[in-house]
Amino acid sequence: MKKALITGLTGQDGSYLAELLVAKGYQVYGLVRRTSTSNLERISHLAGNVEIVSGDLLDQSSLMDVISDTQPDEIYNLASQSYVPLSWTQPALTAEYTALGVSRLLESIRRCQPDARFYQASSSEVFGQPDESPQTERTAFRPRNPYGVAKAYAHWMSVNYRQHYNLYTCCGITYTHESPRRGTEFVFRKITNTAAKIKLGLAKELKLGNLEARRDWCFAKDAVTAMWLMLQQDTPDDYIIASGETHSVKELVECAFSSIGLNWQDYVSVDPEFYRPDEPVQLVGSIDKMKTQLGWEPEYSFAQLVESMVDYDLKKLTDSSM
Repeated sequence: MKKALITGLTGQDGSYLAELLVAKGYQVYGLVRRTSTSNLERISHLAGNVEIVSGDLLDQSSLMDVISDTQPDEIYNLASQSYVPLSWTQPALTAEYTALGVSRLLESIRRCQPDARFYQASSSEVFGQPDESPQTERTAFRPRNPYGVAKAYAHWMSVNYRQHYNLYTCCGITYTHESPRRGTEFVFRKITNTAAKIKLGLAKELKLGNLEARRDWCFAKDAVTAMWLMLQQDTPDDYIIASGETHSVKELVECAFSSIGLNWQDYVSVDPEFYRPDEPVQLVGSIDKMKTQLGWEPEYSFAQLVESMVDYDLKKLTDSSM
């Protein structure tokens, strides 16, 4: 039985990855901070199949203890401060978890379990405002917010530990990926959740920022399958995980509201408060390398993702009101 350690277990990606690994017969450990007040709702259905272990990306000794005790074959680092707007108000905290936390984890692997295979969740935010579209694994990094800067550091540290220490490290440059388990502070879930509330008479309007902003969105379940595939290869490498196409926030709104028979223009207004300080332009990933080398491509379309999330929010809101 293979053993896997997941940081960020209670997040969107961590919960889906845990499901996938349990289904494949892994013994799964999930790293959770000792002082964490994280909601375990996303992994409640996995009780008995995932062992919770205590550790913190700010404390290298705790990471070394966990790795020594569990001896995992695969380690997936999905933990970070991942909310871009918050990275502007708390840049130092973002750096501690998202950047330096990865250094501590890599060093702990080197010392305690150098044969483990390591996945680092990189991000399309490392590209910032790229000079080419779509982006490939060779596109220059030009991060334009503190979160992107921290992810760029983590990415290159992972590459350097692979090159200098011969560790098996892979970076998945993930573009925006969504699911019903996404927090409502993120625009995709904010839209589907508010559309459902409006349909049920629980809200009257939806305020958004730049409707013309475009994103490359895919389903989180597709993304974690790609993460797992990356660690099954003979040679470690870095890959872009994306849908390969972009859609505007306006398209997302139209799709969400039309799926429940509403005209979005009757309910949506633009509020400059929700504009990002530096809005990335045309972030869209080329998935050619993933297709040709790993045989991976998304199973879910943009429309399927939007409609499934609206349906989920409708059901959840309806059930909670009964």
